Amino acid sequence: MPPAERREKITAEIVARTGITEPLIERLVRGFYAKVRSDAVLGRVFEARIHDWEPHLQRMFAFWSSVALMSGRYHGTPMAKHMPLPVDADHFDRWLALFGETAREVCSPEAATHFIELARRIAASLELGIAGAQGVLLGNGERFRRNEAGEMPG
Repeated sequence: MPPAERREKITAEIVARTGITEPLIERLVRGFYAKVRSDAVLGRVFEARIHDWEPHLQRMFAFWSSVALMSGRYHGTPMAKHMPLPVDADHFDRWLALFGETAREVCSPEAATHFIELARRIAASLELGIAGAQGVLLGNGERFRRNEAGEMPG
């Protein structure tokens, strides 16, 4: 089976199982980032870097379409974009809490479960990558923590 045909089949299976659609992805992403922007932990991290939100949201629609539906719409490097951010385990925990809350509000239980599992994997991968870039090798179950000034404990 050609790759494009295989991708279409996988996407159709995901849609049938979860009910995820592109409009649902947009509602989820818009709802999530509305919460992020007003959040005490995450808001300032995003506001310091994103001045025009609509292009960012459009990229996130494509990203989540690619991740959740295997659509292939996103072409970027999430790890590289996140490496310079002053974030650690607390930020990822808050990101996951807000994302999960939003997914449960706007999605069916099946879709929410699908999105939340993907988000957990993404957060773990990004946290591991950011830690590694800071010279910290995390062991199984270990989390990446910065000190009060946002620097690595040392």
